[in-house]
Amino acid sequence: MKPYLYTQMAALETSHWWFVGRRRILTIVLSTFTDLPSQCNILEVGCGTGGNLGMLSQFGQVYALEPNEKALELADQKGNFDIRKGSLPNDIPFDIQTFDLIAALDILEHISEDFECLTTFRNLLRPNGWLLLTVPAFPFLWSTHDDDHHHKRRYNKANLQHIVQEAGFSQVMVTYFNTLLFPLAVSLRLINKTLHLKGFNGEVALPATLNTVLTGIFASERHVIKHCSLPVGLSLLLLAKKAS
Repeated sequence: MKPYLYTQMAALETSHWWFVGRRRILTIVLSTFTDLPSQCNILEVGCGTGGNLGMLSQFGQVYALEPNEKALELADQKGNFDIRKGSLPNDIPFDIQTFDLIAALDILEHISEDFECLTTFRNLLRPNGWLLLTVPAFPFLWSTHDDDHHHKRRYNKANLQHIVQEAGFSQVMVTYFNTLLFPLAVSLRLINKTLHLKGFNGEVALPATLNTVLTGIFASERHVIKHCSLPVGLSLLLLAKKAS
């Protein structure tokens, strides 16, 4: 990502509707669908400025990997976590078969070698270990947001499932999410693209009332995802288990 975005992210991720809503959804997914041991090791790859570390620590001992020095410095301020400098897919400062859960939250889209990353995750997981992924959805939604964040691609459900299975994982659940705001977001992005406008990427502080409303809308999807997959959305969420 562009360097200024790390400072911006650190300032927003505690309360911004998108970060808060995603954490609530991921908490429900991990609580509902996984059988993590009580004393488990968790690795977040590409932890950024550390906004997810506290949420993940509800489920076990959290470790993290981050290539950017500025992001790592900001993440170190989030608590007593073992955060190491490294990068995907090959510069990994951890031993193989160390972790019960690996979380790669909006990471794969940044890396050219996404399949190699997935095989690296498989090697780092213990037998029956879990993989939690989120990625941006639908190539037609490409915008200046993707350019600013140095994305390589956006995914659809079929190609994400395929690459994960080819890398040696058994899919447990997959769903689109950020669905309720999908029609509005699609409309705005298509208008921006048609009129060649830079557009609004949403990563700014909002008035408190609006932020609360958007948080409630986005986070409410967790109640649906517990029971069924959502058919469209701005993002994809996939939970998989290391195949035998």
